[in-house]
Amino acid sequence: MAKVFIKTHGCQMNEYDSSKMVDILRASQGYELTELESEADLLLLNTCSIREKAQEKVFHQLGRWKKLKAANPNIKIGVGGCVASQEGAAISKRAPYVDVIFGPQTLHRLPELITSACNTNKTQLDISFPEIEKFDRLPSPSVDGPSAYVSIMEGCSKYCSFCVVPYTRGAEYSRPAESLLREATALVAAGAREITLLGQNVNAYHGAAPDGGTWSLARLIACLAEIDGLERLRYTTSHPRDMDDALIAAHRDIAQLMPYLHLPVQSGSDKVLKAMNRGHTIAHYLRLIERIRAARPDILISGDFIVGFPGESESDFADTMALVRSVNYGQAYSFKYSPRPGTPAAERAQVDEAVKSERLARLQALLKRQQQAAQDAMVGREVSVLFERPGRRAGQLVGKSGHLHAVHVAGARAEIGAIRRVRITGSEANSLAGSLVG
Repeated sequence: MAKVFIKTHGCQMNEYDSSKMVDILRASQGYELTELESEADLLLLNTCSIREKAQEKVFHQLGRWKKLKAANPNIKIGVGGCVASQEGAAISKRAPYVDVIFGPQTLHRLPELITSACNTNKTQLDISFPEIEKFDRLPSPSVDGPSAYVSIMEGCSKYCSFCVVPYTRGAEYSRPAESLLREATALVAAGAREITLLGQNVNAYHGAAPDGGTWSLARLIACLAEIDGLERLRYTTSHPRDMDDALIAAHRDIAQLMPYLHLPVQSGSDKVLKAMNRGHTIAHYLRLIERIRAARPDILISGDFIVGFPGESESDFADTMALVRSVNYGQAYSFKYSPRPGTPAAERAQVDEAVKSERLARLQALLKRQQQAAQDAMVGREVSVLFERPGRRAGQLVGKSGHLHAVHVAGARAEIGAIRRVRITGSEANSLAGSLVG
């Protein structure tokens, strides 16, 4: 039986795409997933171009795999994802031993590309942007555990000046609601208790409805919540411009929608936001947070921040720190700005790297204190936890709370897939300790 090894860089969208690669290779060519590179017949690298030095990381990995292929010429190597979409021909030129190069929108063609590579002994390249046909050609979804992802839309039409996504994944396209309901129903039937809806700007979803109209994300969530056995719903990643009244109300009214929201802002400076082409102001963002918390007082807010964007002054950075203190994030991700080739911001005068590093350290220290305070506040409370896997220690289980905190308890493996009440007894660096209630 042929085996495939996949190394995934990047976001949950890439994780989702990798799982679909496995599904389609298993259904079409009988491949099984392996966690050992050494026993794989097919090595796939699913890439991300968001962060700095993405291309270097790709070629470093390919250099390691070149040695495996030298020892066994029958091994096939494929590169997919956003770096493949951006650098397709360059990958083929620099690493001619790569057999298949494909973009995020052509992963469904992977079996055909592999077959052509085998038959011709030539690199197969397909980084086109077909009208999201891939979802119509993917096999029935599979479930590996009680949590599952569903990609409800692809691409982005916001064109933030720092971001490559519109160029690597194309414009926003929302999948028809009926196909999403079918996929979610199948996942629940296969054992999923929780589904996370994915999209580059997931709350911009406007999919064709069964009655011929259009559904918003709030309408889709309401219908998904009616699926018997679907206990939890989440969505990521959101954009402030698309956080409408109906979606805010959904956080108040739909019990299955978890009290966690990832709502990136990127900077606390209106000047920087304008340079980023974010299309909103800090006042707009803070008003959104106020309304969301009024609708769901226990919600945990998460965010994204870019430090050292071109033109960011110390005053602009001080505005970011002030915003963080005002919002009080329960979780956040922060990065130094890194120029992405082909984006408008890459052509601007850059902030000194030492300044970026120093600002990032200050921001991350503040965010870490806020995250720890949010975790500490859970001690003594009872929460519902969906158990997903065994822990690192014998007799330990790990799951996640509604607020997306990792929680570990002493318990039997039979509890995996169950949602149980847990009393939180301790707060650690990146997780909570607890004990099963009753």
